[in-house]
Amino acid sequence: MTAHTTAPPAPPAPEPLVELTTTVNGRDVTAAVPPRLHAADFLRQRLGLTGTHVGCEQGSCGMCTIVVDGEAVKSCLMLACQLDGRSVQTVESLATDDRLNPLQQAFRESHALQCGFCTPGFLMTATALGYQGGGCPSREEIREEIAGVLCRCTGYESIVTAIESWFAGAPQRASDDEAGPGSAGGPR
Repeated sequence: MTAHTTAPPAPPAPEPLVELTTTVNGRDVTAAVPPRLHAADFLRQRLGLTGTHVGCEQGSCGMCTIVVDGEAVKSCLMLACQLDGRSVQTVESLATDDRLNPLQQAFRESHALQCGFCTPGFLMTATALGYQGGGCPSREEIREEIAGVLCRCTGYESIVTAIESWFAGAPQRASDDEAGPGSAGGPR
């Protein structure tokens, strides 16, 4: 009896790439990406913006929070191709050269960070909160907004204080705020 041999299955065809054009931190970016590439991986691996931290990869920890069209978004839950035509801000957009922006300075002055791994998530969540307008939110409103970012070091009190302080100083930074979402200014 002759043994029957079967040919090994053919390798799967490569996924077609998706073209995207987006603005990241004020810079136009055009790229071809796999359709299943997460926005966090695109920012970190393709653009080298490693301030966007990846923690749980399930949207639970908030470490990967970025601002997309003025809204806080967990980039591990968004596909890179969904950034097409949109404006994206990462934590790298906040400082200018070696000068901290007012929000980062408020975090520094309030001792609102320890290990720093969660800090970009808080900074970007607060930045998006600033774009909502309506003046200084209450401590309870700040706590509710930042609830999607987890921290194991600080106990949140100093983080809330830093964000509250940043909002309270908003009138002094009016000239920084003219650019709207996508700028590195303060609250709206």
